[in-house]
Amino acid sequence: MHCFVYASQRKADTYLWLNRKDNFQALPAPLALMLGDLRFVLEVELHAERRLPYEDAHVVMDHLHAQGWHLQLPPQEALASANPADQEATPKRQEE
Repeated sequence: MHCFVYASQRKADTYLWLNRKDNFQALPAPLALMLGDLRFVLEVELHAERRLPYEDAHVVMDHLHAQGWHLQLPPQEALASANPADQEATPKRQEE
C-alpha cells in the first residue's frame, strides 16, 4: 500500500499517515485543527511485513483502509494514554 506521511507543525513528534497524497478532507475537523499545519515528510510503500519504529504496520494499514488516515502520536504520549487504569494502580510513595 502506497502512503504519505506528514509531520504536525503544532504537535511535536506527531505524524499523520494518509492513503492518498494531500487527502486532508478525510480528517475530522477537530483533528485537523489540533494538528495545525502539516509538512510532507515521507512517501512509503507499506506492507504487512514492513517493520516500523513506533507503529504496527497492520494497524496503520487497517486505519488507512477504513478511514483514509492514521495518527501517530509521540511514543511517550501513546504509552501514557494507552491504559489510564495502569497509572492509577501504581503505588505512590509515602513521605517519611
